[in-house]
Amino acid sequence: MDDALLVLAQAGAGAVVAAMATDAWNSARTRAARLFRRGDGEPTDEGELLEGELLERDHQLVVAMEDRDEARARLLPGWELRLRLLLESRPEAAEEVRRLVEEIEASLGPAERRSVQINTAREHGQVFAAQGGNVIVHQEPPGRSAPDRGDMEG
Repeated sequence: MDDALLVLAQAGAGAVVAAMATDAWNSARTRAARLFRRGDGEPTDEGELLEGELLERDHQLVVAMEDRDEARARLLPGWELRLRLLLESRPEAAEEVRRLVEEIEASLGPAERRSVQINTAREHGQVFAAQGGNVIVHQEPPGRSAPDRGDMEG
């Protein structure tokens, strides 16, 4: 799967579960369920109807839990997988998922918004990342090593 679609599936799942048990839920549920319709707009047994029921069941789980953030975190991978499968089978749904994320984020209050940051380093790569802050890294250029602190006199 294309990295951009993977990130979009993650963002979509994050937005949907963040909306569970909030004032934004009813419209988020309706929009999310609509994503799973066939290309002709008709609901399918395995599509909108099933996903709509799953959305509502998961919403009820979040409402029932004392720690709603924990419930959302546990539900997130399942919705990410559903959206990944949807985007793999219907890449043209990407714009609809983007709009869903934007609408949900706009309807959530500041305390309900969730930030997701995904950083990937491959091979011998490194990632230094922060959300809402700074990362300052001092590294020796390739080929030079930092002095051994045990050899330094203090």
